[in-house]
Amino acid sequence: MSLLLSDAKPASFAGCAFTLLAGLALAGCAVGPDYRRPDAPPVDRYTAQPLPTGTAATKAAGGDAQRFLQGRDVPARWWTTFGNAELTRRVNTALEHSPTVASAQAALRQAQENANAARGGLFPSLDAGAGATRQKQSAAQSVGPGGRGPFTVYNASVSIGYTLDLFGGVRRGIEAQLALADYQRAQLDTTYLTLAANVVTASLQEASLREQLRATEQILDLQGKSLQIARQQQQIGSKSLSDTLAVRSQLAATEATLPPLRARLAATRNQLATYLGTTPAQLELSPLMLDAIGLPRDIPVSLPSGLVEQRPDIRAASAQLHAASAQVGVATAAMLPQITLSGSAGSQALRAGDLFSAGTGAWSLGLGLTQPLFHGGELLHKRRAAQAGLDKAVADWQQTVLVAFQNVADALQALQYDAEGLAAQAAAEDAASQQLALVERQFQLGSTGYLNLLDAQRSYQQARIALIQARVARLADTAALYAALGGGWRSDADMAGPAAGTSTPPTTSH
Repeated sequence: MSLLLSDAKPASFAGCAFTLLAGLALAGCAVGPDYRRPDAPPVDRYTAQPLPTGTAATKAAGGDAQRFLQGRDVPARWWTTFGNAELTRRVNTALEHSPTVASAQAALRQAQENANAARGGLFPSLDAGAGATRQKQSAAQSVGPGGRGPFTVYNASVSIGYTLDLFGGVRRGIEAQLALADYQRAQLDTTYLTLAANVVTASLQEASLREQLRATEQILDLQGKSLQIARQQQQIGSKSLSDTLAVRSQLAATEATLPPLRARLAATRNQLATYLGTTPAQLELSPLMLDAIGLPRDIPVSLPSGLVEQRPDIRAASAQLHAASAQVGVATAAMLPQITLSGSAGSQALRAGDLFSAGTGAWSLGLGLTQPLFHGGELLHKRRAAQAGLDKAVADWQQTVLVAFQNVADALQALQYDAEGLAAQAAAEDAASQQLALVERQFQLGSTGYLNLLDAQRSYQQARIALIQARVARLADTAALYAALGGGWRSDADMAGPAAGTSTPPTTSH
């Protein structure tokens, strides 16, 4: 309903009413649940068994032992721990130029502006208006006979309106928008982390493929020499044609492994171009060699409680949970009474020049109360939907936390087994190398045939490739652990300003 105030002192009465109701609005409680993040899993470690102090060591390249530093935070720019300037340059370039980062930054700015817009609901609205109306009154409307001829009414006014937030619906809406801004901030951190991890992983893949190509080409060189010897011996009659064909067949089989390796290398570089925000034709990268990438020896392992605070996807899930909690309050407040205050002051005249002259003033003050009575169950079901959304957000948060703990546990255990695997592969490669050297001497002395030589060469090639892959696995799983622990940064401080979306990750660890 609406009530027009027409007392002798309307402005004074309305002012008192406005002050009283505004005070009630500010003092009123906000309906709906107050946000509280669920408790993290009550554990003090990630794996089923206590984490060892470090991994095994081997004398092979990349076989240094890694030491786990429990309770330490991941460095903000963790990719620098690999000690390769080209790798660092690539990650920094990607963070500066990737469209995915620009998109996430824009999404954060959009969410921040929406939150700022929602705050406007706490303040009165003030609007100015002006207009002119051409009209004619009928005989029934006018005092004189025949009605009043066409005339123009000019008006100018200022109106004010205010809805009291008695039950906190507006405040809960602002809370939801702020939570969505927190979600986009966490999404931006996720974009930084994912992009950095992708660049590191792709770069390690590139180094691995280059090393595999180099190893394959060396094997081809050995097999080429064996083919020359086989042809010479065939010419002098000491070996048969079948022996030469066997060597040639093995050489062709090894050559056939080169095109797939080169194709994978080209695809990896094309993927790197996308990560770095350029096209494959414009990509300028210095070759990255495996021996130039150092294995980080000291590996920080954040506490489980710190993982919940630091990992961006968990923070994003927390923000979504916060927004869902606030939406329950918004839906609840929509079912309760709403009180609005309104007022206007202006002037009406038959000539524009007479506006605001004596006798043309007009004003109004209003107090309105709205109580929803029947909306076909719409408001009730919206509140139930909001509660279901809250239940879903709780379950999603719990699932996100469980997956995060699984990721860390997988990476920690992978590093332990990678070290053992590298030691085994190094031993296998050393044995294959010695076996090949022995068979080559025997072949030169005529005590063994081509088939034994070819088999030894094939075993050595496979052992070398497996050793390269084992070295890269340690590096890749180290990067995976850094990413699983949350990447080491939180951009809250850098994201505080209105242009925060353009900032880069901070250089200090969280």
